[in-house]
Amino acid sequence: MTATAPPLEADLVAGLKRLQLAHFRAVAAETLQTAMTQRWTPEALLRALITTEVTGRNAANLAARLKAAGFPVAKSFDDFQVAASSVPPATVDYVASLEWLRARENLCLIGPAGTGKSHLLVAAGQAAVLAGFKVKYTIAADLVETLYRGLADNTVGRVIDGLLRHDAILVDELGFAPLDDIGTQLLFRFVAAAYERRSLGVASHWPFDQWGRFLPQQSTAASLLDRLLHHAVIVVTEGESFRMKEARSRAGGHAVRTTSPTTTTTTTTTTTRRAPGGPATTSVS
Repeated sequence: MTATAPPLEADLVAGLKRLQLAHFRAVAAETLQTAMTQRWTPEALLRALITTEVTGRNAANLAARLKAAGFPVAKSFDDFQVAASSVPPATVDYVASLEWLRARENLCLIGPAGTGKSHLLVAAGQAAVLAGFKVKYTIAADLVETLYRGLADNTVGRVIDGLLRHDAILVDELGFAPLDDIGTQLLFRFVAAAYERRSLGVASHWPFDQWGRFLPQQSTAASLLDRLLHHAVIVVTEGESFRMKEARSRAGGHAVRTTSPTTTTTTTTTTTRRAPGGPATTSVS
């Protein structure tokens, strides 16, 4: 049975507190006793304590950045059902590689509800945080409301600057509610400010040629799309909703009654260019 380590002297505890070495302090007494019992060298003892502090700070910083990002749930690429998705595995791998983020490109996820857009968006964001990037997740309605508040108190410029302190800003559920003229202008101002400076991630159930359904100003919508898609990775999801499949499975294969708005999908003309060794890059016309 291991003997309980004697507590540190009060002056040592006070010094560690002042130096803000919380992780170091938490294990110092036990580590010192182990060092004496096992006759560690001074260098080995110092290395163990420094490693403990660095590891603890890294974990705390990661937890803080994940919390600050504002993800609604934890999602990863490991639990994304690639086999059941319409998205090619190579495309999922490319999104997970974060090459688009390092190149300050945008990520646009387009497709019907329940086909994996939000999962991929959040998974990409969490992977970015794990890789050391600063990320902010928001739904479109909250983003526009935040911009409106900034407009009301004449701080919208500072609000946008604050958002652009992140390496990637992820906007989910774009198009769920139509915007008015002012909201459209505010959204354009945000996208224009981010253009070629930060990566934007966008998920929407509307094809690009139907964004006029929620952006009433045609010229502004065209200008917004021009900047959003200039440097962008476009991922189109298709098929039946994962959620509906799971609901039907829980119901024992019986039909599940749902009500949903009817949407019309128009074919979009695309030009596809395949990068060597990577997924196809698609531009919309």
